[in-house]
Amino acid sequence: MEIKKAEFITSAVNASGYPQDGLPHIAMVGKSNVGKSSLINALTRQNKLARVSGQPGKTRLANFFLINDSFYLVDLPGYGYARVSKVEKESWGDMMNEYFRKAFSLNCIIMIVDIRHNPTAEDKQMAEWIMHYRIPVILVASKADKLGKTRIKPQLAQLRKLLGLSSQVPAVPCSVLSKQGLEELLAQIDHYLPELDSPIT
Repeated sequence: MEIKKAEFITSAVNASGYPQDGLPHIAMVGKSNVGKSSLINALTRQNKLARVSGQPGKTRLANFFLINDSFYLVDLPGYGYARVSKVEKESWGDMMNEYFRKAFSLNCIIMIVDIRHNPTAEDKQMAEWIMHYRIPVILVASKADKLGKTRIKPQLAQLRKLLGLSSQVPAVPCSVLSKQGLEELLAQIDHYLPELDSPIT
C-alpha cells in the first residue's frame, strides 16, 4: 500500500465524536512518548500531520486521520505517564474502553513498544486489553535503528513472549529516522483493510 493522501479529520473524547461514515479504523496505542505521532508522520510522509510533542501525555483525545479516503489511522492517547492525576488516568481508561467497545469499524490495533526495553506493566495491561476484546494486533518495535541488527529478531520474540502475544502476531521493527520497516508495516496494515472495488471500465 502507498499512502497518497492523508488529512486530519477530528478529535474525539467519546463515541459521539467518532466519524460515522463506516470506514475502517486502524488504531495506534503505546506509552506516552513512544513515537505514535512520529510514526504517523513517517507513514504518511507529512512532517506536521500529527503533532509531535516533547511533553509526554500530551495527546488526551482520540485523533482521526483519513488515509487515501478509504480508512482512518486513529492516534489514541498514550498511557503510562506518571505525572497525570488518578482522575485523568481513570478518564483515559474510560475513553479507551469505550473506543474498544463502540468503534465498530476497528479492524486492527498497532501496538508500539520501544525495542530497546522490555514491556512495562502498562504495556502488558494494554496487550491483555487487546486480547480481551479479540482485536487483531500488529506489534511495532520502534527505534530499531538503536539496536544492533543481530539483536532485533531475538528481541522481537522476547517482546511477544513478555506481552503474552501469539507467535503468529506480526512484529515489525521500525525506525522513523532510517525508515526501516515502514513499507513492511504498510503491507501489514493492508491485510486488515477490505479490498477496494475495481473501477468500472
